[in-house]
Amino acid sequence: MRLDNPPTLASELMSLPVTSWKRFARDLHDGRIEQICILSDVERMTCEAEELNQLISEGADALSAKSKKELFDEQGWDSLKASPFYKVLREYKDVLPDDIPAELPQDKGVLHEIDLVPGTKYCVTRQWPLPREQVKAIDDFFESRRNAGQVRESKSPHSAPTFCVKKPQGGWRIVHAYNKLNDATVPAQTPISRKDVIIDSMTSSTIFSTLDLRDGFYQILMRESDIPLTA
Repeated sequence: MRLDNPPTLASELMSLPVTSWKRFARDLHDGRIEQICILSDVERMTCEAEELNQLISEGADALSAKSKKELFDEQGWDSLKASPFYKVLREYKDVLPDDIPAELPQDKGVLHEIDLVPGTKYCVTRQWPLPREQVKAIDDFFESRRNAGQVRESKSPHSAPTFCVKKPQGGWRIVHAYNKLNDATVPAQTPISRKDVIIDSMTSSTIFSTLDLRDGFYQILMRESDIPLTA
């Protein structure tokens, strides 16, 4: 629709035909809409913005009152009993174990591969001194992984240091400093979906979920020839 004389009165605006958001988005994408005029109630918007800021502030205060560890501890099976999805989660609890099985992951036909830049020789960084507490955490980590068959002793010419970072919920997160290996790796140019495209695709959806993989780096097998690179 084209208007040679845009409306100036509220009654004239209210008499304009209504269009669906799908048609509006299509016309905007195709270039049939040259100009958009947004009318807003400034006083009402200011009031709503103040209310929203107040809610955000109250939520932040409530969140800061609890540690991340307390929030993490509240996400156990008992806390989910009131959820309408509790029965479904319990039915498939074998895929949501509290602890990762102490074994190698299944071979599902997908391997983690590390392709080095041609001409790369060795990726070596010496281990730096660590506090005794971190050393014990690292020793315990490697011992448990060795018993699970996920790590093994190596005489690889490559070497990367290991250190620890405190987890928000307590305990240590083991970190391997593969900086040199990363610099020598050919980056995988895998196209990642744009955030706005993902959000648009969720239009009209009513159920949303997220999934956080525990020990995600240990849930996929590595190509045998690339294992020495991870020493």
